[in-house]
Amino acid sequence: MLLTEKLKEMSKKEKLVLMEQIWDSLLQEDDGINSPQWHKEILEERMAKMKKGEAKFITINELR
Repeated sequence: MLLTEKLKEMSKKEKLVLMEQIWDSLLQEDDGINSPQWHKEILEERMAKMKKGEAKFITINELR
């Protein structure tokens, strides 16, 4: 049975647990893959806005 077929049989809770296990596994690996430069640039821009007091923050409910 293929993994995608097994996933279809899993409950949402089982899938979330599996996803957490995958993330934990990825965090343990040091494979030398770094974030791309554009990601660093966006984070730096956002930090600069925060320091200048220009950042706008919204709640989770507003995001939805």
